[in-house]
Amino acid sequence: MVLALTVCGLVVAFVVIGLFVFGLRRRLIQRSGGTFDCSLRWDVAEKPDANGKGWGYGVARYNSDRIEWYRVFSYAPRPRRVLERSAIEVAGRRAPEGEEELALLSDAIILACLHRGTRLELAMSEDALTGFLAWLEAAPPGQRVNVA
Repeated sequence: MVLALTVCGLVVAFVVIGLFVFGLRRRLIQRSGGTFDCSLRWDVAEKPDANGKGWGYGVARYNSDRIEWYRVFSYAPRPRRVLERSAIEVAGRRAPEGEEELALLSDAIILACLHRGTRLELAMSEDALTGFLAWLEAAPPGQRVNVA
């Protein structure tokens, strides 16, 4: 009986510590400011499926001339993807279709992009999209930025 209670107590403690570390990590990412919720689908086909597969939920952070994208459900201290402003080309935007509506946040707009020849899609709110496009267009003089 004592052993069962000890094991249950340890399991609950590990779950609480794990949730605390998730929250602490997100707080540390957001501490420097310039963050927004952003889902990402990497290496997308020419005509992406609307089945909702391949999307990763994350937090993106502006850091100088790049965007750092962190997975929400991860303990990794480093960003999963880094997108340089000068290498991002916006190919278009669209609303979520089919099962994508279930996989993404309710107010998401999908932005199709190219980054160093790799097709990707970013899904974010309308406000975050406005800020992202303004950040792209505010590149320092001499940098090439393609916004459709």
